[in-house]
Amino acid sequence: MIIFLTLLAKIIPLYVVILIGFLSGKLLKVHKESLAKILLYIIVPAVMLQTALTTRIAANTLSLPILPFLIGTAFAIFFYHAGKFFYKDATRNILAFTSGTANVGYFGLPVAILLFPPEVVNFYVLAILGSVVYQNSVGFYITASSHHSPREALVHVLTLPTLYAFALGIALNLGNFPLRLPMAEFLQNFRGAYAVLGMMMVGLGIADMKRLAFDGKFISLAFFAKFLLWPAAMIGIIFLDQTIFHFFTPQIHHVLLLYSLMPMAADTVSVATLHRAEPEKAALAVFLSTLLALISIPLVVSLFGI
Repeated sequence: MIIFLTLLAKIIPLYVVILIGFLSGKLLKVHKESLAKILLYIIVPAVMLQTALTTRIAANTLSLPILPFLIGTAFAIFFYHAGKFFYKDATRNILAFTSGTANVGYFGLPVAILLFPPEVVNFYVLAILGSVVYQNSVGFYITASSHHSPREALVHVLTLPTLYAFALGIALNLGNFPLRLPMAEFLQNFRGAYAVLGMMMVGLGIADMKRLAFDGKFISLAFFAKFLLWPAAMIGIIFLDQTIFHFFTPQIHHVLLLYSLMPMAADTVSVATLHRAEPEKAALAVFLSTLLALISIPLVVSLFGI
């Protein structure tokens, strides 16, 4: 109980930042679209570059983006086909999209910074890359499959500056570039900016909610994917690795488990808005999952001793 309360006290300030973002949207009329562009095209690439510059390059660390991508893709395909039994409109696509990802960046990175030392946070950032690629490839295609082709989805991925920043960082790291460490120390500042602005993005998304629309079926299915299937999948992978493969370190096991505990992706609302698939329902589901994470993350973290 003491560990749970300690972790809860650490996470609560993050919700204060969400509240600041909400008030910024309501009172200051801050537009989340402008902030989202700054995060996507400037801050996130800087964070990925810094991580690639400072992470020890090895097979187990470089595989971290691949694992979340594959799990997310599998869940998205499953819920896309299962969703036809529940929905006949684009809500099915939104359900598939959100089942394959989570708020691992805007929400998850600040939590990781609170819980892990910097070198372990690097592992978590690498896992985030897998979610970024999923959202902009499989996620992009599956939410707009009626008017986008796999080729268009691939082109969409290739326009992401995050991938090029990561590749540049890996190249400079492997080449032992002389200004690598001073550059990484400067870029460290962007990680703090990402944590604060990312949490504010969650609040701005809530501020954009025009009305509360409760869809128990959508919430139940999305929560089943997010809070049951994702942790179960990661716990299963960790168990197999601990007993058979011994590929990942215990620190990476902790990263994978924390990654699986994140609430629904804030981008779910944007995708639902784009495709006119009941964005108010999606917004309420994202909001409720974020509230649930306030309890579920400290609980699971304390139980598993992360």
